[in-house]
Amino acid sequence: METLAQEKKTTQTRETRALPVRLEVRTTEGEDSKRTITGAIKYDTDSADMRDWYGDTIVEQIASGAFADSIASRGVVGLWSHDTSQVLGNTKSGTLRVFDGAKEMRFELDIPNTSVGNDAWELIQRGDVDGVSFGMRVTKDKWSSEKRGDLKIYKRSILNAELYEISPVAFPAYPANEVMAEARSLEDFKASEQRAADQLKKQKLLLELEL
Repeated sequence: METLAQEKKTTQTRETRALPVRLEVRTTEGEDSKRTITGAIKYDTDSADMRDWYGDTIVEQIASGAFADSIASRGVVGLWSHDTSQVLGNTKSGTLRVFDGAKEMRFELDIPNTSVGNDAWELIQRGDVDGVSFGMRVTKDKWSSEKRGDLKIYKRSILNAELYEISPVAFPAYPANEVMAEARSLEDFKASEQRAADQLKKQKLLLELEL
């Protein structure tokens, strides 16, 4: 059950997230033969549990349409494991294609015939690399909290973000214990929760005095 929600704009630095996305591979034959990997990032889906500096449990989800403005206005690059010196594709050239839907963001990445591209293709085909990580800068998010049994969960919904890059990676999951880049915005939410609790306590006390 949610107890409080707080929506705010943010100017956080870039963040990266790795997701357990099922990568698919396909090839086309002929003069314009291509090697392409495809996958999707699901919207409105909770991440695995994460931890902040203080051991609080946190989950994240990306809201539907969070990347819509960014996809329409800026380029996105495909990188090998976030390495900017190992480019696999780019939306500007059409070798990376990103499609924003209501339930997911799908992508198609054409793997180049370069040393890094050939290595990437081999590892992906073998299944050694089977996930996707993406780089973004969150510009608007919303925090809430809820109870799961005796455990309090803090939930971050990413409402708007600038998407910079998509990378095939070998570790396709949110880490179980991650120092959150957005710790300050969580601290602001915790402070607002405490103020709300203090105000409620004060109101109850005033009512008792009036009786």
